[in-house]
Amino acid sequence: MSPADLPGVVPSPNVWDSPDVYELENLAVDRGGRIEAAMRSVRDWAGGDVLDVGCGTGFHLPRFAAAARTVTGVEPHPPLLRRALERVRGLEGVRVLHGAAGALPLPRASVDVAHARWAYFFGPGCEPGLAELERVVRPGGAAFVVDNDATRSTFGDWFAASLPGYDQAAVDRFFARRGWSCERLEVAWEFERREDLEAVVRIEFAPALAERFLAGHAGTSVDYAVVLRHRRY
Repeated sequence: MSPADLPGVVPSPNVWDSPDVYELENLAVDRGGRIEAAMRSVRDWAGGDVLDVGCGTGFHLPRFAAAARTVTGVEPHPPLLRRALERVRGLEGVRVLHGAAGALPLPRASVDVAHARWAYFFGPGCEPGLAELERVVRPGGAAFVVDNDATRSTFGDWFAASLPGYDQAAVDRFFARRGWSCERLEVAWEFERREDLEAVVRIEFAPALAERFLAGHAGTSVDYAVVLRHRRY
């Protein structure tokens, strides 16, 4: 099955086209673990069943597996799916399935914690994915959506400049109307080398914007504001 055969799949050129560079981004973002700490304060996954929607190359799967009973990654893009399968090979209780957020290949009430990070959820249009989360998360469980915050931080300014039509307030209202809470967090990109930061900026933004952002920003770190959305079921 090709990605086009899966309902609701929107290509992600950053990770689809440049998975090795995207790995550098995963390694750099939130090294202090503020996002995961905030998630745990809402609903810990220790001993539970975890779902990672749009798991990409599976970067977060071993992290969840360190405490969870089982971990399932769902990924629509076959090349990334293969990378994720290789990453978790030999990890007990971890599996990776081909599927999309709008049609999760899991039974009803089968997970305790669902996680989607920069994978699918950008407000209007993600209703099928939200309905699927409601279907697969057990009573007492929680779903988390990690989003960019276009209103704050250096990265937020870059994000807003790259998507001038993006309406952060409208997206926030969309989720609030559907019973989602949110917490605004300040994290960072922290790279070991300047050339790694430059490579990541160039896969995240159009060439002219990327060069403008890099020219105006020194060093190897970028302050980064995110919105952690969560809903209990």
